[in-house]
Amino acid sequence: MAPIFKYSRLVNMFKSFYMILLLLIFLPQRICPQVSVKSIKNLIIKLDKARVVADADMYLKERPVTITSFIAKRSAGGIHDYFSEGDYWWQNPADPDGPYIRKDGLTNPDNFNAHREAMRRMSIQVADLAAAYLFTGEKKYAEHAIEHLRAWFVNKNTMMNPDLKYAQAIKGVITGRGIGIIDTIHLVEVVQAIIEMEKACVIGNDDLIKLKDWFRKYTDWMFTSKFGADERDNGNNHSTCWYMQVAEYSRFTGDEKKLEYCRNNFKEELLPKQMAENGSFPLELKRTKPYGYSIFNLDAMIMTAWILSTPEDNLFKYKTLDGRSLKAALAFMYPYIKDKSTWSYPKDVMYFDDLPVRQPGLLFGGLAYNEPKYIALWKTLNPAPMVDEILRNFFIRQPVLWIGGQ
Repeated sequence: MAPIFKYSRLVNMFKSFYMILLLLIFLPQRICPQVSVKSIKNLIIKLDKARVVADADMYLKERPVTITSFIAKRSAGGIHDYFSEGDYWWQNPADPDGPYIRKDGLTNPDNFNAHREAMRRMSIQVADLAAAYLFTGEKKYAEHAIEHLRAWFVNKNTMMNPDLKYAQAIKGVITGRGIGIIDTIHLVEVVQAIIEMEKACVIGNDDLIKLKDWFRKYTDWMFTSKFGADERDNGNNHSTCWYMQVAEYSRFTGDEKKLEYCRNNFKEELLPKQMAENGSFPLELKRTKPYGYSIFNLDAMIMTAWILSTPEDNLFKYKTLDGRSLKAALAFMYPYIKDKSTWSYPKDVMYFDDLPVRQPGLLFGGLAYNEPKYIALWKTLNPAPMVDEILRNFFIRQPVLWIGGQ
């Protein structure tokens, strides 16, 4: 009886192995769907091409407008110095002519905002025009994007100085602050547009040299100035955005030392000091806009990792000893982005109903982690919000510029 028993057991083992093999051969997509760069590119073309090209055709009719077109009377700087005022600072009813007072989360519409709006306009148009070029191959779009770049960073009559000494000033309190550096998050996608146009050889060497010189000077100022140190060490989304900017500008200028500095500090400072073990960002949850700031910081942290990661040092795979990681952060926020009604923290004091939009963290996180559900949610969200406050924190609008370069 023993040999028969052994034979029967072998037959059953073979049948089990055969069934598993069949499942692996015929059902791989149902078991583990794959998110490939090619599939994402095709999705972006399907979702974005017609809209982006239509917008680009409109932008071809508009001329560059830089900060020199708007005089900031309360600025302590000159015509080429970028100037903005802190969002949450208001006139004191008890002292109308005195220093402004803070109302966290409540944006003062009467503060000077023209330079910020001009920069955002340029960012939107340059990124859209560069994306339209990638979609169509028509050089007219790239050439018009380059006109904007020359006006902002090359032409001595219209250019912006490569520093932010007078950003987020407060009337009667201070002429500028380190946290003003967050205003230039809208230059991150501008630089990515330049990188893609450089790869396509549609931007001249003389322009490239001058553009790289501007961003090298700006990044050096961010590294060496007190304002830059204040922003880097702020501890919340401001720190994240400092690293995201330095990473992208350093990638453009080829500054490997700064890139390595950012990679190391992402692992040693940025992620472990901002993230809780459940994947949340406690400093953002304490704000009066916890939902919006949590999404914003997640987007910025994922884009920082996207910029800095290499095959040898993939920050999406990094995990602290107690399990904190970008994967955990995505898993924490995903249910709340999918269904905002489940948000178990206080609602934002303003603009809660205008979120979410097409958050880049979902797309790039979905690609990095081979997680289709993130991308499926991303493509259902609004790609072109019109509310000014939302646009202020929506800094990656043209994913084709980023996917194409990977």
